[in-house]
Amino acid sequence: MLNIFKIYVVIAIAAVLALAAQPKNIFLFIGDGMGFAHVSVAEAFIPLSFTQFPVLGMAANRSANSYVTCSAAAATALATGVKTNNGMIAMDPSGKPLKSIAFDFKNAGCKIGIATTVPIDHATPAAFYAIDRSRDNYYSIASQLAPSGFDFFAGSKLTDPRDVNEKIIQAGYAIVNTKEELAQAQPAKKILMHNVGKVWTLADITKIGIERLDNSHGFFFMVEGGKIDWAGHNNDSAGVINEMSGFSQAVAVALEFYKKHPNETLIIVTADHGTGGIALGDKRKIAWTTKGHTGEAVPVFAIGAGSEVFAGKMDNTDIPKKISKFLTCQ
Repeated sequence: MLNIFKIYVVIAIAAVLALAAQPKNIFLFIGDGMGFAHVSVAEAFIPLSFTQFPVLGMAANRSANSYVTCSAAAATALATGVKTNNGMIAMDPSGKPLKSIAFDFKNAGCKIGIATTVPIDHATPAAFYAIDRSRDNYYSIASQLAPSGFDFFAGSKLTDPRDVNEKIIQAGYAIVNTKEELAQAQPAKKILMHNVGKVWTLADITKIGIERLDNSHGFFFMVEGGKIDWAGHNNDSAGVINEMSGFSQAVAVALEFYKKHPNETLIIVTADHGTGGIALGDKRKIAWTTKGHTGEAVPVFAIGAGSEVFAGKMDNTDIPKKISKFLTCQ
């Protein structure tokens, strides 16, 4: 009888520990265009905050119609867990709308943040709040920002704004363009930060986002280093290192938050695809093989509650499926 009691005690303790490992604050960092080689090249010149994370995985990332994915198809996979054709945003290849995990977290009571160094209507952020047949339909995508009801958006100027800013204001958002306007924005108010003229670094944006998202129920925060890809397309070695540095500093901000809330926070750092076919040679010489995307698997780094599920080989569609198991906001 005593042995049975001991077994029940062990099971109960294990259950409590498992529950304690359920994160309520989840960061998903996406380095657009950041393959394994980009990480290695950057680390030859600068330290990176996330390469010492205890969990390392790799994610295959082909799209539904191509071995080499585009950002839209990869973002759709990362946001919805479903493969689609290149160019499509949160739709399957047949045109059926898909739902981003950000909406699942919102419906569960979490606050939601979407931030990037590029326009907020570009492919990677778009897949988390919008649905469209083409990533190039910028007006349609931007028009879906306000109806999402997400709490925090940040990016550079909208690509095709037309009357979108008016719609955003009518939906109760504050549009912030300067530090003064940010200071005046009410803490509880939803905001869209237009980071025109590099007013804020990605690390600044991440810090501001955390301050506005942090609450007793938890949050989901997607942060994109979007210009790693741009530098890759241009075969700009210095640009890649600079953008990787900024991305790393943003992850470091989240890491500081994690250290204060280790049992409640999960940080995942991954990429949508590689760009440029970058390689590191002797004496730190950098070479390029293409100006386009490449089809190799991308890294997955993770730390925090539940991070162990991101170890090993996976598909990019597995990442949101694994994240969705942590719906603990309500």
